[in-house]
Formats: sequence, C-alpha cells, structure tokens
Amino acid sequence: MTTDPATSRHTLEGKYRRSRILNGVLGAVVAFLAVVVVAQMLPGQSPTSGAPAAAETASASGDTAGPDAQAGGDMDFVRRDADDPKAIGAVDAPVVLTEWIDLRCPFCASFSRDTLPTLIDEYVDTGRGRIEFTDVAYFGEQSEDAQIAAQAAANQDKYVDYITAVFDAAPDSGHPDLTRDVLIDFAEQVDMPDMDAFRADLDDPGVRAQAENETRTAQQLGVTAVPFFVAGQIAMSGAQPLDNFRAYLDDALAAVE
Repeated sequence: MTTDPATSRHTLEGKYRRSRILNGVLGAVVAFLAVVVVAQMLPGQSPTSGAPAAAETASASGDTAGPDAQAGGDMDFVRRDADDPKAIGAVDAPVVLTEWIDLRCPFCASFSRDTLPTLIDEYVDTGRGRIEFTDVAYFGEQSEDAQIAAQAAANQDKYVDYITAVFDAAPDSGHPDLTRDVLIDFAEQVDMPDMDAFRADLDDPGVRAQAENETRTAQQLGVTAVPFFVAGQIAMSGAQPLDNFRAYLDDALAAVE
C-alpha cells in the first residue's frame, strides 16, 4: 500500500528534513545516509546548526561502499548506467541530479514544464550534469497504474518522452485523471514502437512488482514527498524557482571540482 503525503505536497516552499537513509540491496543493509533538508535553505548554505552533512555522516559510518567510494561522491542510488532509459545526459557527467516523481503530482509537472528544459540546456547539454528519474506512486491507484505505464514506456526506451507528455498535459493544479485509456493515449502520442507490448506490460505482474519496489525503496530512503531531488550530498524538495536549482547544481559541481 502506498502513502499519500498530503501534508507535504500542500506547499512549494521545499520543507526540508533530516533523515537516515537506508539503501537495501537484495535485503542486505548496504549504507546509511542522513539527508539534511532545511525549509527555504538555498543550496550552499549550512544545514541546521549541529547537524552533520550527509557526506560526513556516510564517512563516519566507515562503509567503504558509501558515497565517497563512488565517482563524484555519488550516493548509492545513483545508477550511472549508459543504457538507462530513465536518465538523460552523459554517464560520466560530474554531477547526477536524481529526481523522484509521481506522474499525478502537480508540482512534478510544474518542474517538468517550467524548470527542467532550462536545466537540460544549461547543465545536461553542456556535459556538466546528468538527470536520473525514479518514479513512485504516492497518490492512489491511478498513480500506481501510471507508474507501471512509465515502466512499460521505459521497456521501449520511451520513458522520458512518455513522462514529458504526461506532465505537459497535466492541469495547473490538482491530480490528473490517468485512466488506462488515457495512459494508452499518451503511449500513442509518443509513437510507442510496439503498442501491443505496451498494453501487455500494463497487465504484467512482473512490471507491477518492479514499480512497487521503486516506491518501497523510495519510502525506505525517506522520500515521502515529490518532487524530491538529490545532487551530490544534498537533498532538495519541491518545485522551487529556477535560480534555486542553478545555485543548488552549481554548489554540487563546485564540491567535485
């Protein structure tokens, strides 16, 4: 069963919080990561007084598989897979921005329409950044179905096209009505190569299990509201202004230079 973070999603003010992140691999605890978030704190400022930064916490754990053991200080959930259909940008970009999304999230749609294109122009296309998406289902059964549809699109290397089409058509407020027929219509809009396979994936228990695992893992990581972002060692929540994201990514880049 998914959770509905109604309280968290009622504001764009980016309510930050500190939590210990548990990343499970095949049921084994691999690392703990404290993500520190402070309401309306611009990236680059110090976290709440006395709270250790995420990188410091990981280092103190003594876990050799933690963030500092990976390229650019990547967190364990950063994939850097050249064949990843849920990512855009160079696999060896200095910084990876991970975004957690729900296809029925109005703020995710706002970010996709208003901010993401500029970040792609200024960071991804210039080779300075890579964006990796992780979809979750936090807003009911239709979110679950939409997440499965997104995975079905990923199976045909149409993930980014698909989620972009869904977000472009989303209302300015409230949750879109993503019925099965609507999800299929979006697949047709993005010229899904094999519509029969797409429809079959919508009913595939394996695809559903894969989607459910994504949501479960996000909850274990402490991601309870979307959109949620991690770049380098710092998390940010909400569809914040473009300049906040520029400062956020510039700070992440500066940390690995």
